[in-house]
Amino acid sequence: MLKKLQKKQISIIAGAALFAFLAGAMVSAPQIGKSLGKWLKLSQNQTEQTSEGSIAQSAVFPLISQSLPERAAKLAEIAGQSRSPDRNRARYLLASDYIERTQGQKALVLLQGLEKDYPILAPYILLKQAQAEDMLGEDGKASDLRQRVLKQYPKEAASVKALYLIAQPKQQETAIAQFPSNPLTWEIIRKRLQENPNQPQLQLILAKYAYDQPGIVGVLDQLVKQPNLKPEDWELIGTSYWENSQFPKAANAYAKAPKTSRNLYRTARGLQVGGKDKEKAIATYKQLVQQFPDSEETGTALLRLAETAKTPKDGLPYLDQVISKFPKQAGTALAQKAKIQTLKDQKSASAAWQLLISKYGNSDEAAEYRWKIAQDKAEAKDYVGAWQWAEPIVTNNPNSILAPRAGFWVGKWAAALGKQQESKTAYEYVISQFPYSYYAWRAATMLGLNVGNFDNVRVMNPEVIAPQRPVPPAGSETFKELYLLGQDRDAWLQWQTEFQNKIQPTVAEQFTEGLMRQAKGENLIGIDEISKLEDREIPAELAQYQILSKQITYWQARYPFPYQREIEKWSIDRKLNPLLVTALMRQESRFEPKIKSVAEATGLMQVLPSTAKWIAPQIKVDFKTINLENPNDNIMLGTWYLGHTHDQYNNNSLLAIASYNAGPGNVSKWLQTLTTKDPDEFVEQIPFDETKNYVRQVFGNYWNYLRLYNPEISGIVTKYSVQHPQLPAR
Repeated sequence: MLKKLQKKQISIIAGAALFAFLAGAMVSAPQIGKSLGKWLKLSQNQTEQTSEGSIAQSAVFPLISQSLPERAAKLAEIAGQSRSPDRNRARYLLASDYIERTQGQKALVLLQGLEKDYPILAPYILLKQAQAEDMLGEDGKASDLRQRVLKQYPKEAASVKALYLIAQPKQQETAIAQFPSNPLTWEIIRKRLQENPNQPQLQLILAKYAYDQPGIVGVLDQLVKQPNLKPEDWELIGTSYWENSQFPKAANAYAKAPKTSRNLYRTARGLQVGGKDKEKAIATYKQLVQQFPDSEETGTALLRLAETAKTPKDGLPYLDQVISKFPKQAGTALAQKAKIQTLKDQKSASAAWQLLISKYGNSDEAAEYRWKIAQDKAEAKDYVGAWQWAEPIVTNNPNSILAPRAGFWVGKWAAALGKQQESKTAYEYVISQFPYSYYAWRAATMLGLNVGNFDNVRVMNPEVIAPQRPVPPAGSETFKELYLLGQDRDAWLQWQTEFQNKIQPTVAEQFTEGLMRQAKGENLIGIDEISKLEDREIPAELAQYQILSKQITYWQARYPFPYQREIEKWSIDRKLNPLLVTALMRQESRFEPKIKSVAEATGLMQVLPSTAKWIAPQIKVDFKTINLENPNDNIMLGTWYLGHTHDQYNNNSLLAIASYNAGPGNVSKWLQTLTTKDPDEFVEQIPFDETKNYVRQVFGNYWNYLRLYNPEISGIVTKYSVQHPQLPAR
């Protein structure tokens, strides 16, 4: 599906202020997902408290996207109404806003006795009261309230906050023993390790529960020096290193772990990636093949042995083993075998290709082979042959990245043959079956829909429905209430306490983790978590993902809309389509304001300091006052430059977006040699693979934002999905 489109490497300069977030610093949360259909429900065991009806009818939840001053009057009005769930929510949220503005007395008035009316958040209400008392200098009252939390709610995640703030050794021991996955517990452990690094049990807790947090590799590097670690400890260490892409270090750890097929494979692969001990890697792969002849990792190990063989011919026996014994990987092995034999034995190579498409026609390799033949025939103007070779990709390989592309070009080739009805049906099929795809947008333009084209998309200003957060499918009712109220610091603490299955999360847990990461402002990680759900292969998990992927909440979380106000402000100023700006921003940075590339391109729109210095005098801004990590400054400069590239190419967004990635010099060269009569042909012929993919990704993003947030286009796409057109056969 989309995963192979989105492999652009982005280096991150970490600036995570975890403690500030946990202790109470303001963090602006993006607005995530408003459902235009049904709320996601994956588990039959969920309680119905946080129900679709209660969310849809709530007057409080929609207010979380507003600033504190904007929502104050409305919350005060609701808080003064008769007793109801929304009255409780309004009191809690307004009190929280007062605390953020250090108005403790006003907060206390609202919080007094609220824990009785609002039991789902009772311990958090007491903690808010304690925070307000602290502001008023009432340390004793604050301490009594925290002790009350420990007494009345000792097993609730909220109690960790009380334990942390009381900060006595006994309370800290309780936090470590009972709540090892709570981020405040990690802070307690880190402080103890600073005082005494020789505490392996504490380091192991971080390795297990905080492996995805900044600084964990340093903890692991200290931990591996311990003399008495057990094999299961080494497995945990290896997994933590592996999840942090420290593959050679992971290999060394896995070598001391229990000899499972996964551990042996990762030992060998880590050694191979490290490149320092190729022979040991090969020996470990062979050990895996011998000890676990039927495991899935063994099939992959045989492929690795083929690629590390001294000569391509020496790798053929390994490939034959894969073909005969591992059907899931046979397509990969056959394609490799055919490529090797093409050099010396055309007859055997042809037989391998034929076996690939006849027996393993649903493999990615079969799709790639068919597409290559189809492209060759199209280049020779044999559109009938191209159609015949491309059509099976769409039906046999619907999850392949090539499927929507093949379906779209079937439509183009049918049109070239004068088959207008077949062409129209092909475009409708692409929109119906691959609505997330760049090629669905291209199909929509071919059908004459009001979705913009390369030559007019800049000037469009589509209506956008502001999203509202969906109900997370995993987690307790307390967590869901905190999340929906925008109480992201406490929601994060609550969720992490509950989410202990990080290495092998359920579909519902992984989606919820993605939502929570986005709420925390970690958009790159959040989008990645949500996107990777499509990689599930276990049938039950795949079925859950397929249910999820039919929900608009999933796609809106995959295409979130942070910084909407800044985007709209500067897009209007530059006469740019706000959704095109959002699309480019998602591709450039995944909405990470402090991200940096190797070339020092910075922030949401990846603006180079040299470019910023060039732009500044043209927009009458002092360059010294610009901070490229500030979202407003970055969008101000990035939108100007995007407008500038459009001006250079007479508002042709295809060329403008290509220039944003590859630079105007390269685009000028391409215009001298490539055809511009057909923009789709131009995209296919862009010489730089990075820019070719970039163009498709940005406009694919634009299309997704349009279909997810614009009611007109959302309705049209839904109509096509209901009609279920059939791809025309040739």
